[in-house]
Amino acid sequence: MVERKRPTASAKSSDKASSPLTEVDDAATIPDAVTEGLSVDVPISADATLLVSATPDSEAMYSRRHSGVSATPEPSSMLTDVRLLDVKEKQVAPVGWYQRAIFELTFHTVNLGDSRRARARKELIARISTTFNGDTRYVPILTRKGGVGKTTTTTLLGMALAQHREDRVIAIDANPDRGTLAERIPRETKNTIRSVVLKAPSIGSFTDFVEFISRDVTRLHVLASDPDPTLADAFDEYDYNVVADVASRYYSLILTDCGTGIVHSVMRPIFQRANALVIVSGGSIDEARLASETLSWLESNGYADLVRNSVVALNTATQGTMLVKLDEIENHFRSRVREVVRIPYDPHIAAGSVITWSKLNKITRDAAELLAAFVVEGIAPNK
Repeated sequence: MVERKRPTASAKSSDKASSPLTEVDDAATIPDAVTEGLSVDVPISADATLLVSATPDSEAMYSRRHSGVSATPEPSSMLTDVRLLDVKEKQVAPVGWYQRAIFELTFHTVNLGDSRRARARKELIARISTTFNGDTRYVPILTRKGGVGKTTTTTLLGMALAQHREDRVIAIDANPDRGTLAERIPRETKNTIRSVVLKAPSIGSFTDFVEFISRDVTRLHVLASDPDPTLADAFDEYDYNVVADVASRYYSLILTDCGTGIVHSVMRPIFQRANALVIVSGGSIDEARLASETLSWLESNGYADLVRNSVVALNTATQGTMLVKLDEIENHFRSRVREVVRIPYDPHIAAGSVITWSKLNKITRDAAELLAAFVVEGIAPNK
């Protein structure tokens, strides 16, 4: 038996070198008939470069991809958010049950816009939120007869303004007797208007001033009067000017709850600073007459422009309202002032305690907001 030895690698290489046969290109020996119809995918490496002829079509495509290029180099400030971000505006659901139902049933494709009532309310709020330019505006609220709702009207007006405005609103109780304005909101401090007069030189910032005021959820700030009548009698023209000067540094709108009557010394600086007036009248005959006589006194004492720019708040919650023709009273005042607003009866107000905006009847809030809109229109930037 003969043993066959397997050739080694060196033997194979030597045989190959000594072979007289030449290498043949197999691809070249394949007939064309065999290769016809066949396609071969040739992988292209990452660093391979393809040479493409610059045809007219390729030049057009290249120019389209680079359209909008500036002829001069752009600075980095040109890379703005508006230019680079493609932000789609989100659909805002309309206000109103019918408009909202159509919006939802059509999968947000049909938007009828807000209802008429919603549009009217947005317009009213826009009137209240009108911004002021320049100095602080002063709005006194006054009457010549007690018990007609002057302090309540001041509170409602202040809440409506503070609720819808971005700036600060303060109501100052300037009653020389004993005012009750601070009792209409939660009391946060024992400081009063007298405290501001005594410490005015040390008040250097808004942080210092807020120690003297109380606030409610609508952001209305209230500066209380002195509860002691003996101290209240000492509050005079000079004291009011001190308080008004300090408050004007931090507030763009100052409401002043004036005392009963219009001839005491505090009223002089109040009228001198006033940009508009709110005259409060009850619904009875004598209350309406006193309010009208107040307008006559102002006209005869050099404040005719204030009278023409004033607003009458007609409180229909007073006694005797049901016995008179309110339309006739309203028509009388409309012949003398800019606007008249009726303040309805509200059981939440009748209690005489703290007034909470959310607990008021809707008709009461609407009346307060309408009063606020009329007041702002009278002290707008062009006034």
